Amino acid sequence: MTRLLPHPALSAMLLVVWVLMANEVTPGGILLGSLFALALPKFTQPFWPDRPRVRFGRAFAAYCAIVLYDIVVANFQVAWLILFRRNRDLRARWLIVPIDLTTPESVTVLAGTISLTPGTVSSDVSADGRHLLVHALDVADEAAEVARIKARYEARLLRIFA
Repeated sequence: MTRLLPHPALSAMLLVVWVLMANEVTPGGILLGSLFALALPKFTQPFWPDRPRVRFGRAFAAYCAIVLYDIVVANFQVAWLILFRRNRDLRARWLIVPIDLTTPESVTVLAGTISLTPGTVSSDVSADGRHLLVHALDVADEAAEVARIKARYEARLLRIFA
């Protein structure tokens, strides 16, 4: 099975994106999308020698739920900040988040998660891959915000990326 589907999640994502881009579900579209979804991971397999192990299960589902919840809540928080607080009252900060994640894929997921949440954006990863530079729109306590990122996102990613 691994020979036919070297990256099953990538194949599934490619098929879904193909169907979404076609903007209609037709047998021909699904067939062509399936061909691409099977062929592209097979041809790119040599470029992924150390494929990360990802645990899809409860931890992954919980992580997705928490990220979606945080995105919705952060949207309301940022809207409130923009509508009801003056710019000079904002406490924008640069945060340096030490990271324990080891694979580039897990660090990328963490950086992407932070950037998806309104009010924060990941700007840079240190050369050694051990720190993440994050800009936050309004932070009262820098240490508490760094601890929140580590506990809420990184700890869960450590379980997902075994």
